[in-house]
Amino acid sequence: MSTEASPQDRAIALVSAYYAAFNRGDRDAMLALLADDVAHDLNQGERERGRAAFADFMARMDAHYAEQLRDIVVVASADGTRAAAEYVVHGEYRSTDAGLPEASGQRYVLPGGAFFDLRGERIARVTNYYNLQDWIAQVSDRNP
Repeated sequence: MSTEASPQDRAIALVSAYYAAFNRGDRDAMLALLADDVAHDLNQGERERGRAAFADFMARMDAHYAEQLRDIVVVASADGTRAAAEYVVHGEYRSTDAGLPEASGQRYVLPGGAFFDLRGERIARVTNYYNLQDWIAQVSDRNP
C-alpha cells in the first residue's frame, strides 16, 4: 500500500492550509498558496485577477472586519483539481465599508462557502459565497 497522498488528499490539505493561514492572520502564507494569475470571484461582485489584486482585497477586508472561520469542512474531487469548503464566519464589523451599514463593532455569525480550482500545488480560483442580506440584517440589528 502506497503512503503517498492522493491528489484528493493534497487538494484538501492545500485548501485547509489556506484557511489555517487565514485564521492566523498570515496573509503572506495565504498569498503563497495562490497561483500568480489567481481568479477571485467576490461574493455578489466582480472577478478580480492576480495575486496583487487578492492582496489588495485582503487589506480592504482587514481594514473593516476581524473574522475567524470555524467548523470548516473541505471536500475535493478525486483528481485534486477542484475543491469546496463550507464554514461559519465569526466576525466583528470594525469600521464602515463603503455602501454598507455603519460599523460600530457589531458581531456576526454567518455561514459561508467557497469553491476552488487547483493547479499544481496552488489555488487558481477562489469563488466565495455568503448571504449578504443575512449579514446586513445582523449588523443592522445588533449592538457590539
